[in-house]
This record gives sequence, C-alpha cells and structure tokens, in this order.
Amino acid sequence: MSLKIALVAAEPSGDLLGASLLEVLNQVVPGCTFIGIGGPAMQAQGLESRYPMEKLSVMGLIEVLPHLRELLKMRKELTAWLIEEQPDVFIGIDAPDFNLGISKKLHAAGIKTIQFVAPTVWAWKQHRVKGLRENLDLVLSIYPFEEAFLQEHRVPATYVGHPLADQIPLQPDRQAARETLGIEPDATVIAVLPGSRVSEIERLAEPFIRAVGKLAPTTEKLVLVAPMVNQRIRTCFAEKQQSLSGGLDWRLLDGQAGLAMEAADLVLTASGTATLQALLYKRPMVVGYRLNPVTYHLLTFFRRIKIPYVAMANLLADEMLAPEYIQEECTPENLALGMENLLTDPARSSEVTRRYMEIHKQLQRDAAKRSAREVLRLIAGQ
Repeated sequence: MSLKIALVAAEPSGDLLGASLLEVLNQVVPGCTFIGIGGPAMQAQGLESRYPMEKLSVMGLIEVLPHLRELLKMRKELTAWLIEEQPDVFIGIDAPDFNLGISKKLHAAGIKTIQFVAPTVWAWKQHRVKGLRENLDLVLSIYPFEEAFLQEHRVPATYVGHPLADQIPLQPDRQAARETLGIEPDATVIAVLPGSRVSEIERLAEPFIRAVGKLAPTTEKLVLVAPMVNQRIRTCFAEKQQSLSGGLDWRLLDGQAGLAMEAADLVLTASGTATLQALLYKRPMVVGYRLNPVTYHLLTFFRRIKIPYVAMANLLADEMLAPEYIQEECTPENLALGMENLLTDPARSSEVTRRYMEIHKQLQRDAAKRSAREVLRLIAGQ
C-alpha cells in the first residue's frame, strides 16, 4: 500500500511529535510519501518540506501582525498545492491557528483531516469547537482530560498519550547526563530554557539570567545549562548572557533540552512544552512567561483564558506544583525566590518528584503506535 500523507508542524515540539508518528508509519507501511511542512526531525523521516518550518514559528495576537500577510499567502499557496496533490490524509500537528484553516479547505475538497494535538478550546476560544466538529475527521488528543471534553461537544477524538512520555525513562539518570556534559557530580545544576522563539528570548532572557545571578552568591558550584533550539536563538541569548552574567558558569547547548533537564537539580523554563518535558524528567521547576503587553491585556480584558494555571505541568497535576510568574510577576526577584524555595526544601522537591512520576505513568501509552493506528484506520474508512 503506497500512501501519500500531508503534515504541517510549526515549531520544534510539533516537529518531534510528527517525527515519532512518521517513524512508526515508515515501519508499518514502508514506501509512504510525506509532504507538507516540518523541521529536521520530520525531514529525517522522509518529509518533503514545502517551506522552512521557522517561517511559522510566530506566537501571540500582536506578534503575528507583522508576519500575517506572508503567513496567509503561504497558507493559501500550501492549501492549493495540497488539493492538487490529493493526499490520503492531512495531519495538522498543533499550530491550530494555521492548520485549522488548511483543514477546512481540504475537508471541503474531500480530503480526510486530522488534528494531532487538540486545540486548547478547553482553555480559550471555545467558539472554535464548532469548527473542529465540522472540519475534522479526527482529533488525536495527547492529554487525558481532552478526550471527554471534545466528545461531549461531538468532536471525534481519541486519547493517544504523549510520545515524549514513551521516550523519556521513568527513572532519568542524572549522573550519566552530567558525565556526558562534563559537569561535576556535586554541582548544583539549573537548566535554563527561555523559549524557542526570538520574541520569547527578547522578553525572558534578561529576567531569567538576572534571576540565576541572584542565586549565585549563595549556591555552591552553580552550573547553568541552557539548550538553544537553533543558531539564531543561541546568538540572541548569548549576547544577553555575556552582558548580564558573564562571570557565571554557563554551558550553552545546541538542542539537547532533554539532556540538560536530566542533568539538572532544577529547571527554570518558559511556559510551553518544556514544562511537560521537565515534568517527565521529574525535575522541580519554576515557570516564567511574558506576552506582548497588548496581547496579554486583550486576553485578560476579554476573559479569553479559562484555565487556573498556565504551565501544562500544573494543569496535568491540577495543582501548582511549579511556581508560575506571569507578565509583571515575572521578575528576577520572584524567579530567584521560587528557585531558592525549591532548592532548599528537599521534602517539597521529593513530593513534586513523586507526583510527576504518577502523571508520567498516566501519559505513557505508546502514543506513536496508537496515533499511527488511528491514522491508518481513518484512511481505510474504518
């Protein structure tokens, strides 16, 4: 059976999710053709990427405006091309603001459509549920609480688990990770993840760097490990790091976020997929985030956000295991205090680790194989 499968991922986390799915599809149905947009991980599995994935990595309401014309043009051209190509199925990987518009057109053209990673309609923009119901044949949900919500709103959805939960071991090896990175076993290691977009680096790098600087005088053998998703992000962060805390022991990595977290005692991270990753590595974390002020004002003014926490780790735990400092609260002083509290409270850190282990086991469901099975079932009309 020769299949043509179209996929679009917009950022590194989606690229990894897509790659895990493509790896299984390559094993189960050799000879598949994969087209669309993806990053290096998906391309390594055979995806022909029509555009560079980085062109889609824009987040926020105000932030997207300078790129809106180019993004809309790209989506229009991509949609027309996919209709000509007539794939057996289209799979939008996260990035609902970009992918759901493609799904609508392809669905109307008779092409089967899947959204891999449910849009956060349970958190905000709940009016989008109607569009999901009308324009998608299936939603592959990666979090356990999403399936019931979507099915209640008559959206076809299946909970498949999270591929990262299958890939990350239940018992991470901190010492082995430190040996790989050349870090002393008795060092205090903080993994610093200020985001994967330039806009995030511009808003978060300074408070993150100043926060770890405030910890340095009272923390022996402090080592700071910062994984960078690409060279552009690395250059942007390195300039700020050198000017704000050049005297500290920084290790900037090319990628390797998992290795950085595995080696760490604590994670300081932007909100996003990294909070789930830190949870899976069972590392206590502090979360900071800043949106464009106008974006944040619009979201809060219109009460578009309907969730008690920002970090996925806290949503999954249904309690604030990871301190969150958002917008004006994301200051070096608050971040430093949050980190200090976790580093000096072994009982609290132990409880956090225990709860993260429970959640990890809930998410571990052989997600890539389940997802591939559901994709092939839909294609076969089952």
